[in-house]
Amino acid sequence: MRDPWAFRRLEDVQVTAWGYVDREVTPGTLFRVSAVTGGIVLGAYEEADPERPVGLAFGFPALQDGEWWHHSHLLAVDPACRGSGLAVALKHAQRERALAQGLTRMTWTFDPLVARNARLNLGKLGAVTRTYLPDWYALEEDRVSAFPADRLMVEWDLRAPRAERPAPAPRGVRVLEALGDGPGAVLLSDAPELLIEVPVRAETLPGPVRRAWRLALREALSGALALGYTVVDLAREGERAFYVLVR
Repeated sequence: MRDPWAFRRLEDVQVTAWGYVDREVTPGTLFRVSAVTGGIVLGAYEEADPERPVGLAFGFPALQDGEWWHHSHLLAVDPACRGSGLAVALKHAQRERALAQGLTRMTWTFDPLVARNARLNLGKLGAVTRTYLPDWYALEEDRVSAFPADRLMVEWDLRAPRAERPAPAPRGVRVLEALGDGPGAVLLSDAPELLIEVPVRAETLPGPVRRAWRLALREALSGALALGYTVVDLAREGERAFYVLVR
């Protein structure tokens, strides 16, 4: 991709996917510069309209304590294309390009309240997470609603891709479960495998209920991760979903 206007059009994907206000959108000028200075910028397009992007992946090399890896900052897919496999295809294309740069690890963040993203990251790609990041972003819409923008940090070993697997049944000690629409009490345990429930469609819940889930997940996930657990999958039980954590 070399056309600067193609980079500009990738701004529209972010607005369509997430409803971002202008100041939250990563600008096309940054994509343009990153693409020629070591970053990875990928666009996905409709066959019927090759000028209109429907997907986007963007990341850049990261360095800490002498270790280089690829940090993926954005993955956006037009809602009309969700469930099509486009998100998985974009991540694997990003993986191939990072490996070609000699990088063997990729990180990114996602909202722990969005179960479909947990399914993609953990179950379909085989990534794991060991880090909870409270109040990671200062987003305008979150400031208005006093809703914390917490995130989980994902780690993906690019040398060991795993084929997509079905969501497992939940087995283990239930640290957090739903109580009606909202969350019950958090009951931490030192069992070999823990389960932490997450609402399947949190975006449809009333604001106060979503906030209660946010704070309960923050307590349960950060507490378990501090004890040495790793989030490795998303289990399903009918219409319910559970993070799977192991030592």
